[in-house]
Amino acid sequence: MTQHDTANAGAADRTFQVDLRGLVDLLSHHLYSSPRVYLRELLQNAVDALTARRALEPGAPADAFGIRLYADGSVVRVEDDGVGLTEADVHAFLATIGRSSKRAERIAEQRADFIGQFGIGLLSCFLVADEILVVSRSARTPDAPAVEWRGRGDGSYSVRTLPASARPQPGTTVSLTPRTDTGEWTRPAEVRSLARHFGSLLRHPVTFSDGGEPAPVNPEPAPWARSYPTPGARQRALAAYGADVFGFTPLDTIELDLPAVGLKGIACVLPEAVPAGRRHGHRVHVKGMLLSEQAEEILPEWAFFVRCVVDAESLRPTASRESLYEDDTLAAVRDALAERLRAWMARAAASDPELLGRFLQAHHLAVKSLAVHDDEILRMLLPWLPFETTDGHTTLDEFARTHATVLVTSSVEEFRQVAAIASAAGLGVVNGGYTYDRALVHRLPEIRPEASVADLDPATLTAHLDPVDRETELSAASYLTLARDALAVFDCDVALRTFQPASAPALLLDSREARHERTRSQLAREQDGGLWGDILGALRQEAPKAQLILNQLNPLVRAAVAITEPELARTSAEALYGQAALLSRRPLRPAESSLINRSFLGLLAHALRKDS
Repeated sequence: MTQHDTANAGAADRTFQVDLRGLVDLLSHHLYSSPRVYLRELLQNAVDALTARRALEPGAPADAFGIRLYADGSVVRVEDDGVGLTEADVHAFLATIGRSSKRAERIAEQRADFIGQFGIGLLSCFLVADEILVVSRSARTPDAPAVEWRGRGDGSYSVRTLPASARPQPGTTVSLTPRTDTGEWTRPAEVRSLARHFGSLLRHPVTFSDGGEPAPVNPEPAPWARSYPTPGARQRALAAYGADVFGFTPLDTIELDLPAVGLKGIACVLPEAVPAGRRHGHRVHVKGMLLSEQAEEILPEWAFFVRCVVDAESLRPTASRESLYEDDTLAAVRDALAERLRAWMARAAASDPELLGRFLQAHHLAVKSLAVHDDEILRMLLPWLPFETTDGHTTLDEFARTHATVLVTSSVEEFRQVAAIASAAGLGVVNGGYTYDRALVHRLPEIRPEASVADLDPATLTAHLDPVDRETELSAASYLTLARDALAVFDCDVALRTFQPASAPALLLDSREARHERTRSQLAREQDGGLWGDILGALRQEAPKAQLILNQLNPLVRAAVAITEPELARTSAEALYGQAALLSRRPLRPAESSLINRSFLGLLAHALRKDS
């Protein structure tokens, strides 16, 4: 005998003791999102029992077996015509935490037919009640007596057999006596509402009664499973269902059908744009039972322009049965549904331009995010996508017809700086500062090989600005020297040109990259002295400078360049720089804000002195 064997000799195996109240608290705070799931779990158990009964009696009429709910404020009762339990089943499956009758070997081959996977659903009833009463009679053993199981919140239970009259037909009845603090989940109106919420698409008949005549919970099959006289009537019915579920009238509805996993449903196209990256939850049913209203994982991230209602056979729920388990099946379903959305966009582009136009007007950002990575969508929809250009908001296809070379900016502020002047000069510029736009514009030649695309370079724009005559340039030389000196702190050069529109006094050409490079070089030079400081200083001189282009056609500029008083000339140059910086709509640096205030006050003081 080994030392280990000696140490363990005489030791007896013991069973873990489970604190049921602690376990129920764990379920309520960490597994289930709300106590309301108790009714879903009871419905699920009933559906699984009916599924087993149907397998046992396949020739029975379709409406032979059903589920009946009752609530009157003092009791909640769920009764089914399912396969039922024998006394041995009760001891094996209801008295052992975590074991499920659906795990029994005799029905293992039918495992995929059941919704439940975890055998802890009945415990959810302790979220609203301190005692659970189960009365059941097995359909597998016709002469078996009825059996009663009574479970209590303290972990104790009792089992006894009952006379046949207690349950004349096979099936199971679960009764709960609600606690006084759970009335909001067990009132008759709430039970009816929860039954419709979770079970509206169940394939078995479900009724509810609060003492009166039972009313159907799921009177009709899912809308995609019904027959309609015309395709138009079907489309209108699906749209009405989507509006009822989601609270908006869909721009269009897309039917979803994946036979391989038994999935059917609809995708409702949102009529208005949503923030980029904001993902809506989708309603996912598994075998008719509502699993989740917030199942984001059913579609890829780029598909945030639709909301879906689907019912599937083969998707696997998580332990809480409130979301989907991420596995290969879910990944394949996500890819297949994404392909359905692409096919819908292709059909709209080919046969319904009006619908496509309304869709792109609302959801162009979603389509752009997809087109960047999807060559098929790029080829299909890039010509239709709207962009901000010097010709206004237009499609790239139309823009490329009127401009041999399409220039694209790297930022929104750069586009705003040059748009008016570029337009007057006949240049075709696209705002590439928005998400995805610059990358998409550069892919235009893939769709239109004759199109030429290039990044906008300041030199390209200044080359289209007309120079002033020699005499004018000489007369303005003194002013330009003072202006350059005043703006040297901003690494800004000053030039005099003529351009349209004449109402624009100045144009500031300064890219974000150039500003960043100048700031980096400045910090490096200040932090490093000696030889390295001299080297970095030399490199800094090569960093791209900003350019303030003064417009000789503007009356204010013509008056400014004639100023001979040095201080006033410097102040006017600072004011022109500040006005051009404001027009660019980029964030101002503290020094620029100070310059704008200083130049305004300086010009005001000069005007007051002149008037006095």
